[in-house]
Amino acid sequence: MKAILYVGHGTRLKKGVDEAIRFIEITKSFVEAEIQETAFLELVEPNIVEGIANCVNQGATHISVVPILLLTAQHANKDIPAEIKIAKERFPHLKFTIGRPLGIHSSLIETVFERIEEQQVPINADAEVILIGRGSSDNAVVRDMAIISEQLKATYGFREVKSCFLYGAGPSFEQTLVELKTKQIKQVFIVPYLLFSGLLSVGIEKKILALDLDPASVILCNHLGYNEKVRNVLLERVKEVI
Repeated sequence: MKAILYVGHGTRLKKGVDEAIRFIEITKSFVEAEIQETAFLELVEPNIVEGIANCVNQGATHISVVPILLLTAQHANKDIPAEIKIAKERFPHLKFTIGRPLGIHSSLIETVFERIEEQQVPINADAEVILIGRGSSDNAVVRDMAIISEQLKATYGFREVKSCFLYGAGPSFEQTLVELKTKQIKQVFIVPYLLFSGLLSVGIEKKILALDLDPASVILCNHLGYNEKVRNVLLERVKEVI
């Protein structure tokens, strides 16, 4: 019997956990599969091995693992396969298929623009955008965020779109903020390229407030969130893996 295991990231912030679970439960209603379970990479139970056990207890013999991650990095390349390896030792009869993260997708770029539009601020002809990624030691994340930035710029005509990261490779968020403080800014929209509410989102807001930047010129937008467009991308990934 086939099963689907949705793997979210996990966060210490209950609001973020609730958002993820609600999003997954809605997604399940669009998928025809007898067994659909949820697990998390870290900080939240059940973990991946426990989620796999929950599928097995319902009769699963083939599990399609669907990462709810924005980009391909260490979590997708190493952490999830490592957990599956542990599960295989415990359940040697099981077969696994691992799906792709959400990746670079026009619907996600549209969602970024929605986050800018919902601020209800007239967008100047010379407006700039800064995307804040979680970050990784994997340079592929820097490359992918650069592609996303270029596509956002080309699609919506922003003067400049660049990306920075909370940790890991690539331009740092802290240094990008310092540069904002020292240069003449007309209008810049800052969009956290994150799926859920978490401590990282809280930290971003605090750091921006601490710099006392002009809120009329430096506009912090909401993170991507789990909207219909994000769900449709996830459903594409589910169809691919099953």
